[in-house]
Amino acid sequence: MKRKIKWGVIGASGIAKRRTIPEGIIPASNAELTAVYCRNSAENDAVAKQFNARAAKSVEDLLQGIDAVYIATPPHVHLEQTRQAAAAGVHVFCEKPLALNPADARRMLDICRKAKINLGTAFMMRYHSQHQEMLKLVREGKIGQPVFARAQLSFWYPPMPGAWRQQLAESGGGALMDLAGHCIDLLEMFFGPVKSVSCMTNHTVQKYETEDSGVVLVRFENGALATVDTFFCIADCASKNRLEIYGSLGGILAEETIGQGDKGKVIGIHYINNERAIVAGGTISAPAVNTYLAEIEDFSQAILDTRNTNESAQGGLHSQIVLAACYESAKTGREITVAVD
Repeated sequence: MKRKIKWGVIGASGIAKRRTIPEGIIPASNAELTAVYCRNSAENDAVAKQFNARAAKSVEDLLQGIDAVYIATPPHVHLEQTRQAAAAGVHVFCEKPLALNPADARRMLDICRKAKINLGTAFMMRYHSQHQEMLKLVREGKIGQPVFARAQLSFWYPPMPGAWRQQLAESGGGALMDLAGHCIDLLEMFFGPVKSVSCMTNHTVQKYETEDSGVVLVRFENGALATVDTFFCIADCASKNRLEIYGSLGGILAEETIGQGDKGKVIGIHYINNERAIVAGGTISAPAVNTYLAEIEDFSQAILDTRNTNESAQGGLHSQIVLAACYESAKTGREITVAVD
């Protein structure tokens, strides 16, 4: 029988309960859910019963008898929970942002390297089949020299008691921290590393501690530019979460591919071929890929193959460095050069 990686989950409610457990760990061919833990014991028992797993009494209890842990708790506890996992020899797959700041994210990498365990960052949108097909077109030179891109991710997020994304000490930031990380990571997949950022944040509508609005102007090392707009105060029905990529020979437009799951599609491809004829209105036909399943199977297989996931972990650190530059820009009103990882 093919060996399966035994998974535990810290932070078993929220995204873990809604998406990663039922869509990722449960159906994975090389993974199995062993134990879950969250601070709310009633919720923990309910999740354990729902998915036929052991309800752990603590993080230390959860880490017994598993190979990998999925950390889906607020960012302010990621560092300590990673330290606990590393001490137990358990591989860590962590939600983004990796931590509250680059310093803590770097500590997480160092801890895992010293313990010789894998650390991965949950940038599941990279696995979306439409994004992968777009990447092929970019790499094939179909749109020519990269010129400009736009990534949008917004939704309505009203004040809620105990919501950690609305509390600065637990989240490290609001719409920008929670949403822009995904957007900028995707754009770097297409256009390469970010060189500098200019950013504005605001408390436009929602009256909580973290920002509900964030807009970033991105300058890439290859000279291309991009905008990223993220909001907690735009109605879900109004935001199409668009992804647009433009080059000297054309562009690609997608709607609702940025988000959770495998929904959305490329709705237009426009480029000039070698004969200078315009190919317009094309779409991409690619089988849907559940992004949560893809990321769990990939990380599990890395463990089975003893393959290092340093690229994924380094990507999480890099994302924190870029976001820190965004917040510095918003505070100072200056364009900020992104520090070397």
